[in-house]
Amino acid sequence: MSEDAHRPGLLTAVGARRLAGVSYVGGMALLLGETARRAWQATVRPRGRAGKRALRVQMVRVGVRSAGIVCLVQLFIGVILALQMAPPLEPWGQVDKIANIIGVAGFRMLGPIITAVVLSGFAGASIAAELGTMVVAEEIEALEAHALNPVRFLVVPRVVATFWMTILLTVIADWMIALGGYVTSRLALEPSVYQFYWRNMQLQVRFRDFFSGLVMAGVFGLVISVIACFEGLRVRGGAEGVGRATTMTVVYSIVGIIASACVFTMIFYVFGF
Repeated sequence: MSEDAHRPGLLTAVGARRLAGVSYVGGMALLLGETARRAWQATVRPRGRAGKRALRVQMVRVGVRSAGIVCLVQLFIGVILALQMAPPLEPWGQVDKIANIIGVAGFRMLGPIITAVVLSGFAGASIAAELGTMVVAEEIEALEAHALNPVRFLVVPRVVATFWMTILLTVIADWMIALGGYVTSRLALEPSVYQFYWRNMQLQVRFRDFFSGLVMAGVFGLVISVIACFEGLRVRGGAEGVGRATTMTVVYSIVGIIASACVFTMIFYVFGF
């Protein structure tokens, strides 16, 4: 009897959670659509331009300031890959193929994924906290009171900047992974590894490996920026709400990055790309 009494409450709770999830995804989709529309207007309509200065500020904030930590992390990734792959390849006499593996793994997947994860904590959390603070301070309402669209002036520069800077940082990250593998090969592995390192990588890596990584990086940038802006704009409850938005931005961004990478991997595998 008690189980039957609790069952409707359980079903209601599950239904509420599912409805909240659908509402969350739908809200982000609407924000992304509005951002795309405003960005298009800023491109084709002179009167609808978003501030170039705001875009430059966000590009410096998202890209330039995070370049150092991205390079350092990716350099370590290259070192780790080289040292971890040498023992299993050595019995087969294939240690010199480390460059081939680092090239494919780094350019196709690890470069964009690790870069996006770093940006989710470095830039995504910052964007969410900034917009959340503006909501708490009623600055968003002040913009709307002056007939200024918050999406146009606040969201578009951040989304566009994160999109492009994630791609550019991924290009740098790819080469930092390769450099980390080369330095490790030079200092810790046998001469045959580093003597043919760049040649083997050049023979192995194709343009599609590089291009597919950049496509994923662009999608990751959109995921991070849209989640950060959405969480920031929906802050409620003062400082506690800002802290929650910052935390959930990082969590949801990492989940979104990994899920997107899984989808892309399946698509590339099916189509042989």
